[in-house]
Amino acid sequence: MTTTLHVAIDSKTKKAVVFPLVFSGVILLLMMIFGVVMLLGQGKLIELNPNMFYKIMTIHGTGMIGVSALAGSCIIWYFLKQYVPLNTAVFRLNVYLFLVGVAMVLVGIFAYDFAGAWTFLYPLPAQSGGMWGKTGAALYLGGMLVIGTGFLILLLEAARAIIKQYGSLATSLGWPQILGKEKGFGPPPTVVASTMVCIVDIIALITGAALLSMSLINVFVPSFTIDPLLAKNLTYAFGHVFANSIIYMGVIVVYELLPRYTGRPWKSNKIFLIAWNMSTLFTLIVYPHHLLMDFVMPKWMIVMGQVLSYMNGLPVLVVTAFGALMIVYRSGIKWDVASSFLYLSMFGWVIGVVPAIIDATIVINHVMHNTKWVPGHFHIYMGLGACAMILGFMYYLTRLEGGRIDNKLDYLTLWLYILAFLGLTGSFLFSGKSSAPRRWAEHLPEWIPADMVAAFFGTFVTITFLLFLVRFISYSSNIGSKINQSDDIRPSTHG
Repeated sequence: MTTTLHVAIDSKTKKAVVFPLVFSGVILLLMMIFGVVMLLGQGKLIELNPNMFYKIMTIHGTGMIGVSALAGSCIIWYFLKQYVPLNTAVFRLNVYLFLVGVAMVLVGIFAYDFAGAWTFLYPLPAQSGGMWGKTGAALYLGGMLVIGTGFLILLLEAARAIIKQYGSLATSLGWPQILGKEKGFGPPPTVVASTMVCIVDIIALITGAALLSMSLINVFVPSFTIDPLLAKNLTYAFGHVFANSIIYMGVIVVYELLPRYTGRPWKSNKIFLIAWNMSTLFTLIVYPHHLLMDFVMPKWMIVMGQVLSYMNGLPVLVVTAFGALMIVYRSGIKWDVASSFLYLSMFGWVIGVVPAIIDATIVINHVMHNTKWVPGHFHIYMGLGACAMILGFMYYLTRLEGGRIDNKLDYLTLWLYILAFLGLTGSFLFSGKSSAPRRWAEHLPEWIPADMVAAFFGTFVTITFLLFLVRFISYSSNIGSKINQSDDIRPSTHG
């Protein structure tokens, strides 16, 4: 079987994604270290001041989502540029704004003591009980606003290019094929997925910008108030959608590369298009499952949150996971580290959705939502799903573009990463089952053993990620240099 991994991307675009991927990898590693420090503190293995715990918790949640989205934007930009004309200057602008925003957030947290978590729930930024002042809150909220503005500009550029190429977002979502106006397959999966991400994230980012702006005003003008329930809805309408979209950005690398590994095309048939259209709608309105314990919420929204939580992950997940199985089945695929990561991401996505659906059931949610059950499901979803997609992309780039050859350590590290992440997330789910609360610096004695286990596995996850990052950085300078490029995807000899 003769296949090719080559993607028709210009060298400027290839070089453009290198720095943000390296930066994302370094920050992800730092966030993992922060996560382990929190677990060590909860497990009484080190002394961790509660004030420092909550500052670390704030940057851990904010940083993980932010840099994962930055890496996801590299994937969407890299592959979408095959199909539509994109302005690389806009991509670079997003990176620059991201760097500025991150600097503001870090200063706000560690120099001015902001510790209001990524949720920054109103009116907490302005009413901290003396834990931080206006400067810390303003730097954090302002930094988040700068970061969000960068992503908004990037996605508006992607949407502009898609509309220019396909005429409308409805066309790029495959409506003519769904409605039977046109026969055959719809736009490429990359275009469909990118359209979905543009729609949901543009809406989410505008929502988040409105909330951040109002919260900033409230910090300096306390008489300017917001309805707290509205503010909480806006927070999760922004945060849940944006966090969810990371895996929809990342799955593009699965759609692009698995067909190249197997020599089988991934077509946008009618079922595929319907699934993506359903997820476009559901992703925008499913966030109330985070508010099931807020008894003042309208009942119809609570019901919607539960029902759509069952439905939201299934359409795209089912067609993608099933499609990945079918495209690999009896294909004679030559497995390497990159393709293994891509296939692993399907497993992580599937099993990560299960505890999320369990938690979205109201009677269970009332008991489990504020426990470590939620970090358990989210770490599976992100670590074995979205991060596996990002790592697969990074290994693909250095394999095809950087001259890297898979060796035994790569494969060993891959398996250690999988096992360690399963141990970490399993301990989180067990802690949730035992009613260990999330977002608490101090734990009762009966919760501490699980924290110690989580710290052990978290340390191994961090070490394996460090090895992945070192491998990527070592070969990243060759990407886009037009040397060491080969379309041969046969796995190299180990060693």
